[in-house]
Amino acid sequence: MFFIFGINERRKDYDFNQMVICGRCGSYGSYRVFMTCMCLSLFFIPIVKWNKTYYVQTTCCGTVYELDPAIGKRIAAGEKPEILPEHLTQVRAGQRNRVKRCGSCGFETQEDFEYCPKCGRKL
Repeated sequence: MFFIFGINERRKDYDFNQMVICGRCGSYGSYRVFMTCMCLSLFFIPIVKWNKTYYVQTTCCGTVYELDPAIGKRIAAGEKPEILPEHLTQVRAGQRNRVKRCGSCGFETQEDFEYCPKCGRKL
């Protein structure tokens, strides 16, 4: 008889969006919450999870913050608490693309538009 087991890191994304003005880049974005943990699997079925850490990533510049575990557990339970700056600890700074250029008309902007303000096409 043989067993197939392994230890790996897993990531779980949560259905949580909170609109914010980013403290790092100053543009509009939202927080995306996810959790990482180490997992022992037996026959590809997770048996034991440990080292759970909750993170928040901004959609504007990609900055990653570690989230207070109490708030992370509430989000995992399906609640929608407000994430405040004191709940976050910066882990990795993101970078924002300073200039967006429209592929259709060539218009350049530093604003966080999805569509070109000149011709209306997607940037």
